[in-house]
Amino acid sequence: MKGAEIIAAFVLLALASSLASASDPSPLQDFCVAINDAKNGVFVNGKFCKDPKLANAEDFFFSGLNKQGNTSNQLGSKVTPVNVEQIPGLNTLGISLARVDYAPYGGLNPPHTHPRATEILVVVEGTLYVGFVTSNPDNRLITKVLYPGDVFVFPVGLIHFQFNIGNTNAVAFAGLSSQNPGVITIANAVFGSNPAINPEVLAKAFQLDKNIVNQLQSRFWWNNN
Repeated sequence: MKGAEIIAAFVLLALASSLASASDPSPLQDFCVAINDAKNGVFVNGKFCKDPKLANAEDFFFSGLNKQGNTSNQLGSKVTPVNVEQIPGLNTLGISLARVDYAPYGGLNPPHTHPRATEILVVVEGTLYVGFVTSNPDNRLITKVLYPGDVFVFPVGLIHFQFNIGNTNAVAFAGLSSQNPGVITIANAVFGSNPAINPEVLAKAFQLDKNIVNQLQSRFWWNNN
């Protein structure tokens, strides 16, 4: 009987270990301010950490989210991120922020994903048509029209977008559940990869003529590179 109990205990420990490794460990100190100097830091979660005794207010500060982003581009949108690259003190804290500006009459934050974060978006100006697509096999589109004060959530890893359907500028702020959420813009990644994906692969995947794929790749590769 004792042998069975010991085996059961080992099984439970193994299960607990596998569950614990499925997410990032909790920080074991108050903060871990990121620095680029490998000589004076310890590597933690993608960044080298400054000696906590040398941390100061500037390590936890960013200014500028009150400024309108320049939407004079093909998409008519501008994302101003505030992640670990802008605030070193965010390192290991699992949170970040972004401001998104949208031009009138069709400013678009195009279909994209955040591989490491769920996003919660609040609209402060304008009217946005937003949505995300669920994973295979359903690929269900879930959408909503948002007005100032409205909040919408985009689950981690799912393709999502925001589109300004109003005739004025729109502004939204997004909170993300990672200090470095990452972003994969679908069209840029598929048609603008470097080196380019074999056109025959994309032609078959998207059921397009190869010449159309070549045109798309030339356009997106030029924009990306």
